[in-house]
Amino acid sequence: MTEATDGLTHYMGGPYFEDFKIGDVFGAPSVTVTDGHAALYQAIIGDRLRLPLDHNLCRQVTGSDRALVHPMLVINLVNGQTTYVSQNVKGNLFYRGLMLQLPVFIGDTLTTTTKIVGLRQNRQKTGRPATGMVALEMQTANTDDACVMRYWRCPMIPCRDEKADTGLQNEFDWIPETLDINQLNATLPADWNTSVFAANPLDLPTPTLKVGDKVVVEAQDTVTCAPELVRLTGNIAFTHTDASRSYLGKRLVYGGHTISLAFAQICRAIPNIITLVAWQGCDHLGPVLEEDIIRTEFTVTNETSTACDGLLRELHVQSFAQRWNSESTSYEESQVLDWRLIVWSL
Repeated sequence: MTEATDGLTHYMGGPYFEDFKIGDVFGAPSVTVTDGHAALYQAIIGDRLRLPLDHNLCRQVTGSDRALVHPMLVINLVNGQTTYVSQNVKGNLFYRGLMLQLPVFIGDTLTTTTKIVGLRQNRQKTGRPATGMVALEMQTANTDDACVMRYWRCPMIPCRDEKADTGLQNEFDWIPETLDINQLNATLPADWNTSVFAANPLDLPTPTLKVGDKVVVEAQDTVTCAPELVRLTGNIAFTHTDASRSYLGKRLVYGGHTISLAFAQICRAIPNIITLVAWQGCDHLGPVLEEDIIRTEFTVTNETSTACDGLLRELHVQSFAQRWNSESTSYEESQVLDWRLIVWSL
């Protein structure tokens, strides 16, 4: 008979900056994308991208009987899979080099690995606990083990020791700032019948955009259901669901929520987007809280012809959050997003 031993208590929290070393690799539960994911994402974001909404048009264009998953939903699910590393995140600073290499359809399973590729402690400031930046490289495969996405992001993580001096000062300038246009063209699905899409444009009074044109989207969105999107995507960063873990004393809105609303606003301005292709980069410039009002404006910075119908358009997007100030009894606005993305559109 085995003698009973005193049980141990284990506290399961996320890793701190000192816990990482270059080359560490972290897994996550794989996710099979379902109609439920798509419906809840649509209910929270209200995006008008045509192919994920119109299954008949999608079937004619893609040749698949399965519905196309919204590319921003794919990105959000993948981001959620990477958040074991960033449970203690203070804020996600940037995304780089995000390219959607294959479309994802309902029923596909996504598997993501996260690798530590850079560690840089922030300069210590009097009265502030020590923190560091953690460069992450993510790669996601589908059911067939083909690469769907590869990209980099950088969360800011607190040190376990508030006065730590780790000496870690890795450079991040090797992370690509731009994506090669030939690579981007190669990601476009060659078997899609985009002539069907071109033959059925939405008849809406929208301007023909040229390089250099600026668009200010007047329709704005109030951030609601922020924890619901976090839970839908398996995001386990404490600050998004636990106000006591946020440096503002309120739950921070997950950055992908803000980006998704910005893309939904872009789709109102460019209704004939075929799909989202890539992000050159995305920087979070400030925090977003629930009930903030998000507005977006963008400039067309480049256009490139494709081997099929349509153009690759690069957009420089700036999004702003308006927040009610009870002292001044007015809304105050600040920029929260600086985003460079590439869409495939007519």
